[in-house]
Amino acid sequence: MAGGGTERDAGAGVTRRGAVCGFGMLAGASAGGAAAKPAPSASAEAPSLLYPHPSPTRSSRELSGLWRFKLDPQDLGEAGRWFGSTLQDARRIPVPCSWNDLFDDAQDYFGPAWYETDLWVDGEPAGRRLVLRFGSAVYHARVWLNGEYLGEHVGGYLPFAFDVTEAARRGQANRLTVRVENRLRLDRVPAAPDVRASHFYQQDYPQTAYDFFPYAGLNRPVVLCTLPAVHVKDVTVVTGLDGADGLVDVELEVSRGWSGKARVTLQSPVATAAGAVTGAVTGAVTGAVTGAVAVSGGTARLRLRIPKVRAWSPADPHLYEMSVSLGEAAAPLDLYRMKVGVRTVRVDGERLLVNGEPVFLTGFGRHEDFPIHGKGLDLPVLVRDFELLRWIGANSLRTSHYPYAEEALQLADEYGLLVIAETPAVSLVFSDPAEVIEARYRQLEQDLHEIVRRDKNHPCIILWSLANEPIPKPFHTTDPVPPGAVEAGTRFFSRLFATAPELDSTRPVALVSVQGGPPEWVGQGDVICTNSYDGWYGLSGRLDEVPGAIAREVEALHARHGPKPVIYTEFGADALAGDHADPPEMWSEEYQAELIATYWSVLRKHPYVVGAHPWAFADFKTPQSLTRVGGVNQKGVFTRDRRPKLAAHRLRELWSGRRG
Repeated sequence: MAGGGTERDAGAGVTRRGAVCGFGMLAGASAGGAAAKPAPSASAEAPSLLYPHPSPTRSSRELSGLWRFKLDPQDLGEAGRWFGSTLQDARRIPVPCSWNDLFDDAQDYFGPAWYETDLWVDGEPAGRRLVLRFGSAVYHARVWLNGEYLGEHVGGYLPFAFDVTEAARRGQANRLTVRVENRLRLDRVPAAPDVRASHFYQQDYPQTAYDFFPYAGLNRPVVLCTLPAVHVKDVTVVTGLDGADGLVDVELEVSRGWSGKARVTLQSPVATAAGAVTGAVTGAVTGAVTGAVAVSGGTARLRLRIPKVRAWSPADPHLYEMSVSLGEAAAPLDLYRMKVGVRTVRVDGERLLVNGEPVFLTGFGRHEDFPIHGKGLDLPVLVRDFELLRWIGANSLRTSHYPYAEEALQLADEYGLLVIAETPAVSLVFSDPAEVIEARYRQLEQDLHEIVRRDKNHPCIILWSLANEPIPKPFHTTDPVPPGAVEAGTRFFSRLFATAPELDSTRPVALVSVQGGPPEWVGQGDVICTNSYDGWYGLSGRLDEVPGAIAREVEALHARHGPKPVIYTEFGADALAGDHADPPEMWSEEYQAELIATYWSVLRKHPYVVGAHPWAFADFKTPQSLTRVGGVNQKGVFTRDRRPKLAAHRLRELWSGRRG
């Protein structure tokens, strides 16, 4: 496996050189001094990471298409200055897309690879800022424009950007070069296991600590954005309800520390009695306001009141159109537009409330996964998946086990789906060396900052999940749990649970455990989330014993952690599409359907259980394994190409008419 393998260099996955900011923009000299020019100084203003919605003052151009591509298994590219001229002996690759399913020699390749394309900027208005925005790069990216080093980003699944106003050339093609690698490292999030230190009774290929394929590459769009010199850099929206009225608190950040007048407008796309709502602030303001907004030193805060608000909910996912304009209304310096849903979410004892009403979550965990594209953004598949969620009666989903593309959250806002948004911290192991655990923490803390900054304004997100299935020792090992592993995890998650509400105090926080433990970790959450596999990994084939086991398990969770709401975030069984058995046997569609229905029946008897998510929405690719027929996890209620299994029809009957 050239360029692959597991690495154990503690801290390397989170090394920074001259970081400009912690929200996706990491800049500095390239390894080995290969950069043609030093990166921007730490005093440079980091570019905006707002989603590039177009407006009269803004434009964006996707650079999607066929790029030049070259594997670098010997890691010669930087020393050989491949960024300094046109990439030689290159082949074509689509962007966005994962590289693994495209080329026979890249299927299990996770080392360095080089991307290159040409772009023109002649049509961009003078005096504007040019920003290159990457939706994601899995896992580590370094970027050059015309041989000039722009910077790097560590961590997949989240956007990063570079201001290229000075680096871009007019009147000629600009050569954009990106080096991406996805080495399977012990110190990364998500991580590879330490196969040298642990005694595995089952090994996978490639060896990961998580049960999905580690697709690599530029999986989301690369966009060239044009912004005014003075522009809206960030917007934070927090909503509330006051009787029949909606409250919308808005915090603005404007580039260059600008001071002046601004205006925020909320407009319903459907005519209502409330009509348009505008607001202003000249200082600390509460209650209804009108007029202009005073921006001082690049910041402003205001509160808008919407009479007779249409609150966002699964039953009525109403979105208001919000615009922020800087300067004079007739000729604004900048105009940024986005959609806002007004709703509240909170935990009340054993209930999870949206707009003050209890909800029960029906839905799934789902992977960004499809043949050929891998984890590349595939909008037709995304829309089809959401239509299938609507067909089956789901009202929610979990972004297992990493942040999804921004377009998925925008669609969830439109469809009224409630989302548990999860970090990339899947299957973290706490028997590993302390320096490795700390390196993971630093990366995960950065990821958490970036996730909240990117996704904080989506009404669909009702819960942050800090991790999925953290464990004291690796899965599939015979090693005993070493002393101190549980305590190390307790300290680790205590820090994260303290950080999350500092970033966003408006949503509850949880982590997803497996079979309920360790309780010292999961108990720190506002909601108790657990994955349970009675009838599959335990009590295999013994369907008659499953109801009692589930009941004992859920009652033990409540006794340990109550009064808190409980969500079963995974349960189920693999089923080979077309395999049938009567009476039900493992791997048959009947067994999967019967096991899921059994869980549903038992869980619904416990009022403190507020959600049931069978695993998983659709089959997905995994590393090759003795337990993964065809290198695919077959627990989907839909096949990988989205054909329903028997369990999908059973769930549709169970969930019929349930919305919210």
